[in-house]
Amino acid sequence: MSQSLKTPGKLSSFFSLLVQSIKGNEVDLTSISIKRAIILLAIPMMLEMAMESVFALVDLYFVGHLENSSYAIQTVGLTESVLTIIYSLAIGLSMAATAVVARRIGEKNPDAAAKAGMQTIVIAVVINIIISILGLIYAGDILRVMGASSETAHHGTPFVRIMMGGSIIIVLLFLINGIFRGAGNAAIAMRSLWIANIANILLCPLLINGFGPIPAFGLTGAAIATTIGRGLGVIYQAYQLFNGKNALKIRVSHFIPDFSQIRAIVKIAAPAIFQFVIASCSWVFLAELVATTGGDEGSAGYQTALRLMMFFMLPAWGLSNAAATLVGQNLGAGHIERAEQSVFQTLKYIIIFMATVSVVFLTCGHLFASFFTSDLAVIAIAGKALKILSIGFVIYGAAMVFSSAFNGAGDTWTPTKINIFAFWLFQIPLAYFLAKYLEFGPTGVFIAIPTAEAGIALAAFILFKKGKWKKTMV
Repeated sequence: MSQSLKTPGKLSSFFSLLVQSIKGNEVDLTSISIKRAIILLAIPMMLEMAMESVFALVDLYFVGHLENSSYAIQTVGLTESVLTIIYSLAIGLSMAATAVVARRIGEKNPDAAAKAGMQTIVIAVVINIIISILGLIYAGDILRVMGASSETAHHGTPFVRIMMGGSIIIVLLFLINGIFRGAGNAAIAMRSLWIANIANILLCPLLINGFGPIPAFGLTGAAIATTIGRGLGVIYQAYQLFNGKNALKIRVSHFIPDFSQIRAIVKIAAPAIFQFVIASCSWVFLAELVATTGGDEGSAGYQTALRLMMFFMLPAWGLSNAAATLVGQNLGAGHIERAEQSVFQTLKYIIIFMATVSVVFLTCGHLFASFFTSDLAVIAIAGKALKILSIGFVIYGAAMVFSSAFNGAGDTWTPTKINIFAFWLFQIPLAYFLAKYLEFGPTGVFIAIPTAEAGIALAAFILFKKGKWKKTMV
């Protein structure tokens, strides 16, 4: 009888915690149980990242049913590969914001946390003005450099112009969410992605296919819908920043450039940006290698597999981000051992999640691919890619947790150095050797990806145990 009473009690407690995590009630994450803190952060963070991955999948679904869908799919995929460089900028800045804001919150100094977050936004706006101008001018050239055919470049240039021109929206969406995550309020970050995605899902079919007086923009409509959706998400974030109801109380003076603060942020953000530029450039090279060895169908299959993979990888990344916030806040509060325990507890959860995803893709990968395109050749390549890539999912998850822990501590150089070796000195040469020298084609690229990730996970674990990250000053 006591056991039967205990189980409902546990379920009731879990659902209460689930509701609290989604509502976003502010709590001191450095004083409650580690498991409770992880759940409060991880659930909204995973849902947030799942919503981010939905952007690409929604675009892929609707453009995949257009006439000449292989050109459209390739354009979306290649553009996303290029946008990952912008994502790298956004993620690097958001990591710096998370690390500094979390450390100040842990020190119980919310005003300094608010100022640090706003100084990061100032940096982002200045950099993205330049990126947007370059994207508008060189859109077609970008696709051709990526290995797209002349016809694909012709069809896709307006799409790239809109996506690159609106890069500031992408960066702000990531960055402001990083600020909220550092403050421990992941629910606001989650809701901003909900708003953005609902708008994108509603607008995509309208703008791609047309409806009534609304003309059919085709592939270009997907870019318009995505940019508007993300823009609405940023508007919601801005409202939450300035309404004065959260831990961060924003003042106009926080936006006045403080060059000592900016230097401190750049010191953390620069290697974090470079960390993801390294990975992004590797993905860009791999996408180009697949396009040149597998043609339009090989490229479309690979891009379909990547979009499906990222749908599950991004929630896992959201879970790993819980470790970043907990490490930052606990180091700020002086709880060093608790920071380390938070990382290993998060690692247990991510292994379970990624193992489940791996089984799903190993058994049903081709079925997921068929949902996005009816081209049998594209489905076959996507299914093969998913089977090979999913073998390393648990390894990917472990690597993400340790990298997030380093970044949350403000030690952004350690994962950057790991990425230089694993991606540029190992993964790219291996992919080229397998794809071209051994003539494996796209399959060689697929094999190189989990192989490199295994090296990243092992190196990150060894360096994490050495503990240099515990002494990082932010």
